[in-house]
Amino acid sequence: MNKKLKTSVLSLLMSTVFLPVLFPMPAFAQSNSKPLKVFILAGQSNMQGQADISTIDYIGDDPKTAPMLLEMRDNNGRYRLVKDTWISYLTHGRGTPNGEGIGQLTVGFGARKDPAKDGGKIGPEFTFGIYMQKSLKQPILIIKTAWGGKSLHTDFRPPSAGPYEFNESEIVSIKKRGLNLEEERAKKKAATGVYYRLMVEHVKYVLSDIKRVYPDYDENQGYKIGGFVWFQGWNDVVNSGVYPRRGQPGGYDKYSEWLAMLIRDVRRDLRAPNMPFVIGVLGTNGPIENIEKRYRAIHGTFRQAMAAPADLPEFKGNVIAVHTAPYWDMVLDGIAKKRGLLNQRKRSLENRIKQGEVTGDEVANELAEIEAELTSPEDSALWKRGASNAAYHYLGCAKTMALIGKGFAEAVLELQVRQLLHSLLRYFDSVAFAPKTELDGELLDRLHPGNAQ
Repeated sequence: MNKKLKTSVLSLLMSTVFLPVLFPMPAFAQSNSKPLKVFILAGQSNMQGQADISTIDYIGDDPKTAPMLLEMRDNNGRYRLVKDTWISYLTHGRGTPNGEGIGQLTVGFGARKDPAKDGGKIGPEFTFGIYMQKSLKQPILIIKTAWGGKSLHTDFRPPSAGPYEFNESEIVSIKKRGLNLEEERAKKKAATGVYYRLMVEHVKYVLSDIKRVYPDYDENQGYKIGGFVWFQGWNDVVNSGVYPRRGQPGGYDKYSEWLAMLIRDVRRDLRAPNMPFVIGVLGTNGPIENIEKRYRAIHGTFRQAMAAPADLPEFKGNVIAVHTAPYWDMVLDGIAKKRGLLNQRKRSLENRIKQGEVTGDEVANELAEIEAELTSPEDSALWKRGASNAAYHYLGCAKTMALIGKGFAEAVLELQVRQLLHSLLRYFDSVAFAPKTELDGELLDRLHPGNAQ
């Protein structure tokens, strides 16, 4: 039997015989009702989302992303309330305590000053929910836990990593600053794992009373955790104390180890051993060659370390890394570089004022000339339309956040298909005419075209 015929026979058996046997539909599914799919989004400020909704229309300027803007609005041009998709969002604002935002998914579930109120921003959650719903067409609950300025090495430190131990360079630094080492160790111990525990506790709290968040939830439907998305990294990539060899090969190996531990621990603590897990690899400033030379090795080695757990044998087919650098907006990047040069010149001139070398009027005139040289009214208008924050927040660009959210959704869907494929192929391992080595990739293409790797 040739390969094409083998695949056709296998596909026919799957659809007509084996799928109903291996995965019998429960009563509620037979009545056109599907279980609630739960997705967990966790991380720091970029998972919060710093893109002002005023930048959403910029998505329509690019023919490649214009269709995505249509998905984000309803037929009346208003921001879409995503059908059958609700969200619980645990976060805090600057100087505010933790709080929860609840509602049907739409814009406004990005960074917030008041956790319970629309903050006028989006993160990856909006398009993540849109594209998950578009694909699954079933009830969806997103549980998002995100806080700005949080590390994996301490704040999200997983239980199996144990207590954080200062390395030699950190101990030297503590003593050099005249601090008490034992007091610093006590502070570190108190801070260790706080946000990991808050994350897990909140997920369990929401799942203990789903109707509180999802009013139409039917307990007879039940729920299933469909995936976990991790999007973090900034407070680790910049920490030269925890990672004294950052930028060198292996300099961020500890991050890889701790992230692998987090994956294992969160699966254990949520009793979801096969939960699809997506690693959102930090990609601020875009492609490595676009980053300032002195920082390239740092960001390059960190990105490798973030993605590394997906290559571990134990995580094959159930963990995937999504590189977010390709979603960086290069048009806005060009304007950002010009603005950076302008700010450098401005600081230089301000220093000259302090030294008494020039007057304020002279500086104002020179700055006007520099600004005219470096930027244009068109640049200023485009910047206002597309950017709303700093580079470490992906310029606060809604287009970038929307692409990232869509990318995360596609990755979760791919993992779900791969897990289904793995289950089927294990079943067929003993069938002589369908060896796994021949059918794996081809069958994946048939199940989920365009997403095979």
